[in-house]
Amino acid sequence: MNILLLGIGNVLWADEGFGVRVIERLQKSYRFPDQVKVMDGGTQGVYLVEHVQAADVLIVFDAVDYDLPPGTLKRIENDDVPNFLGAKKMSLHQTGFQEVLAMAQMLGSYPQHLLLIGVQPEELDDYGGSLRPIVKAQIQPAIDMTIDYLQVFGIKAEAINRDGDLADPVLNIQRYEQERPTADAACRIGDDRVLQVEGFELRPPQSSDERTVQVDVDYRGKY
Repeated sequence: MNILLLGIGNVLWADEGFGVRVIERLQKSYRFPDQVKVMDGGTQGVYLVEHVQAADVLIVFDAVDYDLPPGTLKRIENDDVPNFLGAKKMSLHQTGFQEVLAMAQMLGSYPQHLLLIGVQPEELDDYGGSLRPIVKAQIQPAIDMTIDYLQVFGIKAEAINRDGDLADPVLNIQRYEQERPTADAACRIGDDRVLQVEGFELRPPQSSDERTVQVDVDYRGKY
């Protein structure tokens, strides 16, 4: 039996990095049998298909809009997982992971057991920000929920007293929080100071006789 523990999300957008931070804690603090893979899926989307196809049991960690108080941890199982991810998506990676599940099912290799462990975020629109304390506090409860779930399949996790090696050291949350600039040095929620730079001139769009195509680009409205 192959088991995949998969964290998805973007650590650069505050609480959206919850899933990745759960994986970081698992890699640092626990050892699992060889049939268990602990993976940071980030925002890879369809590139995760082969990993999902290879899993008999898939546990996904993510920030999910449950329309509940911030920091609420909730689990969704099996057929409800793709339906729920599509109901109220917060970012493009959720749509991407919906497609991953659909592709795996279409190709005939789909996990027999699927569990989503999600937390209700408090803040997403903070570029370069870290998890808010109320969300960070749910990392260990999410792991405890996972360990209990794995026992059903006869899988035991071994807690280790020292930090284990991360698959990618750059994801270390302590390093991330220490090295990022302060909000004063680099505002992370849209910086009005750019309008005060010498030589900057704000002008309305210019009309043109040429044919044009309007394109909407989602930059979270911060640029």
